[in-house]
Amino acid sequence: MADPKRLLIVDDNEDILSTFYEFFNSLGYEVKTAVDGFAALKVLRDKPDFFDCLITDLVMPNISGVGLISIVKKEYPELKIIAMTGYGDQPGALASEAEADFVLFKPIDLFKIEEKVSFLLGQTKK
Repeated sequence: MADPKRLLIVDDNEDILSTFYEFFNSLGYEVKTAVDGFAALKVLRDKPDFFDCLITDLVMPNISGVGLISIVKKEYPELKIIAMTGYGDQPGALASEAEADFVLFKPIDLFKIEEKVSFLLGQTKK
């Protein structure tokens, strides 16, 4: 059997984090969560080659999602990134500039985001 895909989900909203965690976990993904960009970087640096995909909110305290994406793209260029925002086009445009693979607008359909994850990971993993 194939190894489970590993996701790191970052959002400062605990409800969103737990919803995403439950959803992806129920589909067989291995999921870790972080409440902001700073915490996410710590998790990534503890396990540099562990994750397949990063799903991050854009507007967060400490390190914004855009800042997180910029750092991650430099340090972990292979990691696929999906950005989420509930704040209209401005953060979305910034995420695209920071080279997120997809930018999705909240509220997000969980099945739609899982489809994007599958698409991204299907491109890289046999």
